[in-house]
Formats: sequence, C-alpha cells, structure tokens
Amino acid sequence: MPRRVLTRTVGVVAAMAVALAVAPLAGTAQGYSAASGTLSFSGDAGEPMTGGQSYQYTAGAVQMFDVQGSTDGNRLEVAIDADQGTLWRLIVAAPDGQKLTEGTTYTGAKQWPDALPEDPELVFSGTDNGTEKWCGTNSGSFTIEHIAFGPYGYIRELDATFEQYCNGSTVPLRGAVHAVMPEPPAELAIGMNIAPEGTVDTPDGKITVGGTVTCNKPASVSLAGQVFQIQKKGTPGASYQTTVACAPGAPVPWSVGLTSQEPGTSFQPGTATMRSTARAVDRDYPVTVDTGQQDTQVTLSKN
Repeated sequence: MPRRVLTRTVGVVAAMAVALAVAPLAGTAQGYSAASGTLSFSGDAGEPMTGGQSYQYTAGAVQMFDVQGSTDGNRLEVAIDADQGTLWRLIVAAPDGQKLTEGTTYTGAKQWPDALPEDPELVFSGTDNGTEKWCGTNSGSFTIEHIAFGPYGYIRELDATFEQYCNGSTVPLRGAVHAVMPEPPAELAIGMNIAPEGTVDTPDGKITVGGTVTCNKPASVSLAGQVFQIQKKGTPGASYQTTVACAPGAPVPWSVGLTSQEPGTSFQPGTATMRSTARAVDRDYPVTVDTGQQDTQVTLSKN
C-alpha cells in the first residue's frame, strides 16, 4: 500500500481521527512501548498548536508511549496517550524509496496530501484536554540525530528534532523525541517434520499421515500439501490442509485422514509420496514464514 493512502486506524488513532488527517503506517511491525523516552515541544506566542505553551511527556508516566517504523525504514510514528482527552501523534518520513538516515536533516517537509513522493513528510497533531490540535496545511523540517533499526523496521533507538509551521503561521512549533525501545522480539522460525510411516485402512483405502511442527514462539501454523501413490493401475492422490497451534518447547504433533480424490483409485499398503509446506504469520512483524516444499517418502502400513 502506498504510504500516503488515506485510511483509518484503530485505538489511539481512531480517537484522533479528525485531528489526524494523514495516512497510517503501512507494513509496520507491532507498536511497542518505549523502555524510556521523552517527547517535548513548545512554541512562542502566536504559534497555533501550542499557544505559546511548553509540553513534555515521559515514557512510564503516561498511559502509552509507542514507537513503530515501516518495514522499509522509510517512516516512523510516535504515539502518546497522556490521559483522557490528551493524545499526540508524530509522523516523519523520508521521500518515497529512501530510508530514514541518521545525521540527516530533511527540509521542505509537508503533510499528506500536499507532500509529493519526492518530499519528506512531517505531521504533528493531536488533542489537548479534548481540544483538537491539527494543521490544515503545514511545512517544516526534521532531523534524525540517531536511529537504530531492528528486524523489519523495528525502531530500537531514536533521537530526533522537528520544526513545524502550522496553517501558514510564521511562528514554529519545535519539538524533540528521544526513545529507547525494548529488545526487539525474536523473528519467527518454524520447522516441519513428516513422519516416515503412516497407516491405511482396507478396503476403503483411508490413510492417516502426519508429523510434527516446531516454533521458537507461539504461532498458528498452516500445513498444506498432497499425498500420492504410484500404482500399476493408477495413481491415487489427495490434498490436505490443516492448522496447528504451535508453542515453543516440544514438537507439536499433527495428523490428517485422507482418501483418494482420483476416481477409481484407493491407497494401498506400500510407499507413498507426501508433499508438504508449512506457513505461519509472525505475530510481531508483518511477514509470513515458509518452510518451503518438502517431499517425503512415507510407508503406509495396514491398520
């Protein structure tokens, strides 16, 4: 999805739907609360959003202090939920196709829909004690003083400053954000093992085959594949699909019962080929893990 597609998000963003007329992050890791951090901003008299006031919020002293980044490192979001009716959201992005780079000042930043693909993007808005604070148009700049990434755009550390001119004002809002995040979650790893032996019921030819799956963190693993057996008078075969709730530790067993889907054929005792694939969505990152296709010779014994 293009990063400037206008949609709605849930939770804190839904509460700020009117004030935050911007695109949410697409393709992001799950947002996590900062282990430590501060968001501070202020403006001189006449600045539309602050009214000349200063604000500071500290991780641990507010209900939410979340930081998340896009998988390509192009943009990031800081979301603050201070208390009932006070929420703030900062979004900064490099021009399309570029990664946010440490030590870089991005000038000429605008907000959606005025920001073109070649422009950096800056949006800072929210609600203050129930009063909406947002800009119909804005301009400004931001500096990524320090940034450290984890897997899939996970933001590990962030130090940035920003300056925003709201609704044509000549008085800027200036702010800074500093955040240290928890260690990033492990990337999901799954394994699949096909049992080398199965059973077959005669005379109906129903087979039972299976194996085990492993994972390094909880995951819903989808297994799919085919079983076929080459015989002199035909090739019985069947497809299967099943889901296993995998938990780390011991291998989790699974099995399926199948009958041939090829007319006029049935499985018999002997060797069959089982072609299988396992997939699972990483609950922490926007990625699907795939074991790849595995072909296994399975001995079917009479049940």
